[in-house]
This record gives sequence, C-alpha cells and structure tokens, in this order.
Amino acid sequence: MHKASGLSWFVKLSFIGLIYVFHLCPAGIGIDVSKAKLDCSLLLDVASGKRKSKSVANSKSGVIDLLAWCTKQTVVATGLHAIMEGTGSYHEQAALALLDADVTVSIVNPAQVKDFGRSLGIRTKTDNIDSLILAKYGGLLNPKPWLPPAPEARELSRCPLRVQALLSRRDAVAQDLQRERNRLEKTESTELPPLIQESILDTIVFLEQQLAKLQLNIDQHIDNYPRLKEDRDLLTSIPAVGVQVGNHMLAVLHNHPFHSAEQFAALVPIGYILAWCRWNGNPARPSRAARGYLLCPVGKNRTRPHPR
Repeated sequence: MHKASGLSWFVKLSFIGLIYVFHLCPAGIGIDVSKAKLDCSLLLDVASGKRKSKSVANSKSGVIDLLAWCTKQTVVATGLHAIMEGTGSYHEQAALALLDADVTVSIVNPAQVKDFGRSLGIRTKTDNIDSLILAKYGGLLNPKPWLPPAPEARELSRCPLRVQALLSRRDAVAQDLQRERNRLEKTESTELPPLIQESILDTIVFLEQQLAKLQLNIDQHIDNYPRLKEDRDLLTSIPAVGVQVGNHMLAVLHNHPFHSAEQFAALVPIGYILAWCRWNGNPARPSRAARGYLLCPVGKNRTRPHPR
C-alpha cells in the first residue's frame, strides 16, 4: 500500500515537472544568424516538435518584425527564450535588441549544437534546419541566459572607437609597417629606381603616423573609463605583461562574462602572451622573467599562485 502510494506521488510529481517544462518554461526560438538575415524556428511544443518558421533581416527593424510575428503566434517577448550561436559580430546586434525587448537570450557553443544535431540524427545542413536544432537544443537543455557586457564594455566591441577594433587595426598597421621596413632594407642591397625607395619611405612615414594615432585613440578611450584604466593598470602590473599585451587582455576581460579569476586565467593561453612577447622586440624567445611566470604551471611540482 505504501509502495503504491509512493509510486503514485512520483507519477504526479513527474507529470507536474513535464507540465512545467513544456508549458510554463519560455517558448524557445532558435535563431540561425548570418550577415544579412535571421532564420528563426519558434518551437511551440517540445514533445511533438511543432514549430513555425520565419526569416527576417539581421537588423533592429528585423528584430521588431520578429517580435511582432511571435506576438501573432500568441508568444509575448517576456515568454520567449532565444537560442543563437556566437558568430563573431553578426549576432551581437540581434542579441542586444532582443534583450532590450525583455527576451531571454542564450549564446551557445556551435560545437555543442553540432553534436546535439548529430545525436538527433539530423544530417541536413540548411539555415532552416539549423534554427530548428537550436530551438530543440534550448527546449531540452535550457541553456543559461547570456549576460550582456556593461555599457563601457559594449563600446569595446561595438562603437567606432572601440578598443577591440582599434587593437585589430593597430596590429594590421604594425604588420604593414614591418613589411615596408623589410622592403626598404632590400632596396639598400639592390639597384632600384629612386622613386621606389622614395615611395617606400613615404609609406613608412604614413604608417608610423597612423600607428601613433591609433595608439593615442586606444589610450584615450581607456582613460575615459576609470574601470577600464584600473583593470589595465592591474594587468600591466603582472610580470612580462606590457601595455600592448595588457590592452589585448583587457579587451578579452571585458567581452566575456567571467565569474572568477580562474576562468580568465584559463581562457588567456600562455602561447597568446608568448607570441606577443616575441612580437614586441624579442623574436627568439621571451625574457627569463616572462618564462618563469608564464611557464610555472607546466612543472610537475609547481603551480601558479592562486589568481586574485
């Protein structure tokens, strides 16, 4: 009698849990992001797989059209859970627009979604199918919501003077400058018309001016935000981390939702910093201090001090 009673309660609780998952949880919508459009699959029923599809432009107006369409399907924005993959910068505008409309947004790992699709036996690769896989992924696994960066961190990845874009541009200009210097060195050992050497010298002067201008813009942008400046000062206080490495680490730090120092230390690879040590004047190997700090976790009986 007691066993039957316990079993009946177990069945009731399981039934209540299914009702919560299938009806009370936010409706899942998978969004496959591309440069020009958003292919969406609104999963109306996780159990049966019933869904409706919609394609809109990848813009703020497209997101408004998508939310209006969801409303016609009797799904309000506050009851919507959008699942999308991280696709460089193409997903950011749509994700932020959805968040502003009180939609729950999850940015998931593309590799995990791909494995999930294989587990469902889906081999077809189309935008519509990809959005369906994302919707089912969200409906069954309920990934954690994405937390947007702070306003100043958004500028790091979005505004025209953002640090991330400026750093990328600075790297490109620095590489072009080094190539031109290499060409100038070759002209000194070969007989070339003076116009060619003059052109290379003019290009070097121009690139040096652009490099200085970009560095000034980076420093000014960081100085405008005390929090960014304080974090960069902390990063550059680490042995072997200079201004350029600190700027790159700062961009990483403020564009990912880290919850602990360990997560940040795990994301920034040793090779990343070692490469920058070589780039900044020591092509053969980094300094002894840099190797001692960066390679200390590799030893058998040595570990890096707890990051704080």
